[in-house]
Amino acid sequence: MRVGLVSPYPWDVPGGVVAHVRDLAETLIGLGHDVSVITPVDDEDVELPSWVTRAGRSVPVPFNGSVSRLVFGPLSATRVRRWLHDGEFDVLHVHSPETLSLSLLALMNARGPIVATFHAANPRSRVLALLQSPLQVQIEKISGRIAVSPAARKTIVEHLGGDAVVVPNGVHVNRYADAEPLPGWPGDGGTIGFVGRIDEPRKGLAVLLEAMPYLWKTWPELRLLVAGPGELDEPVDERVVLLGQVDEDVKARVYRSIDVFVAPNIGGESFGIILLEAMAAATPVVASDLDAFRRVLEAPDGARAGLVATVGDAESLAHACGSLLSSPERRATLRRVGRSVVERYDWSVVAREVMRVYETAIAASVGRVMEEPEPVTPPIGPGEQ
Repeated sequence: MRVGLVSPYPWDVPGGVVAHVRDLAETLIGLGHDVSVITPVDDEDVELPSWVTRAGRSVPVPFNGSVSRLVFGPLSATRVRRWLHDGEFDVLHVHSPETLSLSLLALMNARGPIVATFHAANPRSRVLALLQSPLQVQIEKISGRIAVSPAARKTIVEHLGGDAVVVPNGVHVNRYADAEPLPGWPGDGGTIGFVGRIDEPRKGLAVLLEAMPYLWKTWPELRLLVAGPGELDEPVDERVVLLGQVDEDVKARVYRSIDVFVAPNIGGESFGIILLEAMAAATPVVASDLDAFRRVLEAPDGARAGLVATVGDAESLAHACGSLLSSPERRATLRRVGRSVVERYDWSVVAREVMRVYETAIAASVGRVMEEPEPVTPPIGPGEQ
């Protein structure tokens, strides 16, 4: 099958949607399918896989409590149309088409078997409320809808109408399970870890830093290992180690280098891929008590694969971390439960669920993906002046 994937966010900027598109593409290629990805790329010198096509640079745009880097304009539209023409795809798969992005451009300029994955969970989105009517004509082209979580599905239903199949994000379980710890970690004094943008408030690193003094009262040599892009405004204790942005291999090693993984996020999460990555690495989890996180941590038998703490409460977070640091037996139990949870999210399972949606979309359409006969060209967009 020839599959065209559209990433709305730049390939060279770490993010959950980009990781999802990359992992899905690699998995489909491994299954023998012919895959092409079109995506913004900010660094002209970055080396790309042969199956990735550049669509221009992006600019930062506030969205869903975060900052998304998007590209939208006539130059990008031209590149999308050329990619569609050359691709002769059996199915087009766009991601987050509800944003003013490359995915929306592809949707505007294509017809035929089209699948869309919606990643965001934001029931009160003003952007979606404003765009509901203009988007509706384009959304009706979609013959297969995927939501990465029930929360994301609810957002689709409330703002765009219709329904979607819930197919979760995936994780390459063996990549994390087989990773080696970083040299010198976790160490005798214990280590907890954080992975995510350190300067994005909703990721909650500030809450975790506030929790550390509570933990240091009992574990004075405890270290905090932080991996992710961004800078902090204030200096931190020497027991806090900032690795900065890391690649996928080093990220997997980070999870294997800690005793407890902490996800102190304060909101805006539609899923919990970082929890799955930690569980795949056999690392016990403490997470904020968010609906999306609770769903990911729930095992098939009703057990919970991690502890939860009150959202935004540093003392509650410290208490949960301390209860795991003080109990090797409890950590061992969470490792076993986590393994039972994460197996159903392995990309070998998730990709086949996506393929079933592709087959349904193809069956509901006639022929391959085609360009719209009349080009749809938006006004000058971000990054195109």
